[in-house]
Amino acid sequence: MQTAKYRGYTLWGHAILQQNDIMRPERFAASGTVMRDSKVIEASGVLEAFDTDEQAEEAGLSWCHAWVDNHG
Repeated sequence: MQTAKYRGYTLWGHAILQQNDIMRPERFAASGTVMRDSKVIEASGVLEAFDTDEQAEEAGLSWCHAWVDNHG
């Protein structure tokens, strides 16, 4: 999980391990959570699957930044 502070919000980028078949490589689903004052303001749900957890976390944070820019 990666976190960032942005315009008074705390942003979380999540990587959720997705492994449908043991014979396939691991994939990571991305999601994001926007919080303010320890309260969840918005959560993305699954955004997309990525090859690495870092890519998924970055995608989650990008979604959070966009949400704050449009709603915050």
